[in-house]
Amino acid sequence: MNGPAQSPDDGFERPGGQARIPGPRGAADDLDPERAPRPLPLPADLPPAPPTLAPASAPPPLAPPPSHAVLKSLLGAWALAACSAEETRAVEDHLTECAPCAEEALRLRDAVGLLHPEETLDLKPLLRSRVLEDCLGKRPARIPVPVWASPYDTETARLDALLQDFGDSEWHTPVRLKWFEEERSRSQRTTVAGVIGHLMTVDGMIATALGLDDPLGPDAPPGGPTARTEYFWGASAYPTTRQVREPWREQGHTLVRTVSFAGRGVAELAVDYGGFALPLGDAFLERAFECWVHAWDIADAVDYPYEPPSGPHLHGMIDLAARLLPGALAQRRRAGLAGPARGLVAAGAPGRTLHLEIEGAGGGGWDIALDSPGAKPSPDRTVAAEIALDGIEFCQLAAGHISPEDVAAGQHGDREAIRDVLFAAASLSRL
Repeated sequence: MNGPAQSPDDGFERPGGQARIPGPRGAADDLDPERAPRPLPLPADLPPAPPTLAPASAPPPLAPPPSHAVLKSLLGAWALAACSAEETRAVEDHLTECAPCAEEALRLRDAVGLLHPEETLDLKPLLRSRVLEDCLGKRPARIPVPVWASPYDTETARLDALLQDFGDSEWHTPVRLKWFEEERSRSQRTTVAGVIGHLMTVDGMIATALGLDDPLGPDAPPGGPTARTEYFWGASAYPTTRQVREPWREQGHTLVRTVSFAGRGVAELAVDYGGFALPLGDAFLERAFECWVHAWDIADAVDYPYEPPSGPHLHGMIDLAARLLPGALAQRRRAGLAGPARGLVAAGAPGRTLHLEIEGAGGGGWDIALDSPGAKPSPDRTVAAEIALDGIEFCQLAAGHISPEDVAAGQHGDREAIRDVLFAAASLSRL
């Protein structure tokens, strides 16, 4: 088919004047300026092309890596984690290539570990008391806890912190309670939950003295701590579980809160222990001692470390035991378990005295009346006998955890007097 005549500028070949469809161009055509396609004409209204930007400047050359000497000098800072991110990266890259530096880095890292041993993530046992002390130092409490109730408040808080993360299996861990009776050691097997139940029932004796509810209810049996504990353990056909923690904890808070609001004079209120009585202040101190001892029993059963009380609190506990020793000695003498009195005197009169020296935190010196509980210890009538004991070991003796024969006491002088005092200290313990 013939078409209209084409102008010679259309780029088509016209043999014989006929138009022909061009074939595909080869790759070489793109390189041949003679055969390259002509650019399309731009419309007249388009803006002019922007000026060509100058080529960007070349990036600066990379800094050379640090030398071996520089990287070796950084090993100490790297072991202490004191290098910058760039330095740390350079040192660690170097350690993969340099065996001597890698060995030196391991030695330095081990040395740092010895200088900064890893610490447990568990909270310090005395953290709560230190925080409270710091807070009260900045803003004194409007109703402060009495000084004589502070050891009980602290020891119950420490035991509660120990129990906080116990699972069901830990609450049923066997615990063996120990005490000393007459001339031999006794023991009773229970569980962690059973120990907390024991503490709650004996604390209930203080609660009833303050007019609060007895945790054993209106049918609580008469008698002392042993009778109350056995009643609690036998009251249910099922073993005590972790549910006992909350009533024990709430009762402790109530006791501290009650005596804090009671004001002065309440410390002289008598607490009946079934065979003897203690002033309320001494009863709180005795309960603090019992709480610490049984917390130690629990921690030992679950293989967990447990620290002794602070020095001032430990001193108060030791002082209470030392003040109870003359009465315990007289009771053993009446039962025929101690040597006869050699010089009975009236109450308040000077009598025979043995010196007891307690060493370590909470320690001190005490003069113990040997013949009459009401006798006044007198340096002039001190017998040629002295006992020196570590504070923690004396507390273990008074708790019945160590027998008098096994205690490591420094002793010299009257052997009978020394034996009577050591056995009297062990007789202070009970279930």
